[in-house]
Amino acid sequence: MVSAQRRGLTRLGCLLVLAVLAAIGYFGYNVGEVYFRYFRYRDAMRQEVRFGGRRSDELIRTRLQAVADSLGLPEAAGNVQIRRSRNHIEIWAEYYDHVELPAFVREIHFNPTAQRTF
Repeated sequence: MVSAQRRGLTRLGCLLVLAVLAAIGYFGYNVGEVYFRYFRYRDAMRQEVRFGGRRSDELIRTRLQAVADSLGLPEAAGNVQIRRSRNHIEIWAEYYDHVELPAFVREIHFNPTAQRTF
C-alpha cells in the first residue's frame, strides 16, 4: 500500500515540474520575442548603413519605417534619426517595448544604432 501512495506523489511532483517549465517557456518566449524584434531592426539599420552613401536620408527613413512596421514595433521605432558627414553615417532610433509577465507589464527601453565610416 505504501508504494501506491508514493507513485501518486511522484506523478503530482512530475506534473508540477512540467507546469513550472511550461510557464518559464511561455514567459521566456514573450521576452525573447521582444529582443528578437530589436535585433532584426538593428540588423536592418546596419544594412542601410552599408548602402548609406548611395541612398538619401528620406529613402533610408522610409525603408526603416517599413521594417519597424512589419516587425510590429511601437510607432516610436519608426522615428529614425540620421547624422551624416563627408565620410561617416550614423542611424539610430529610440523606443520602448513592453513585455507581459504574470504580475506586471515591464517596459524595456531600446536604442538601436548603426554607424559606418567610409
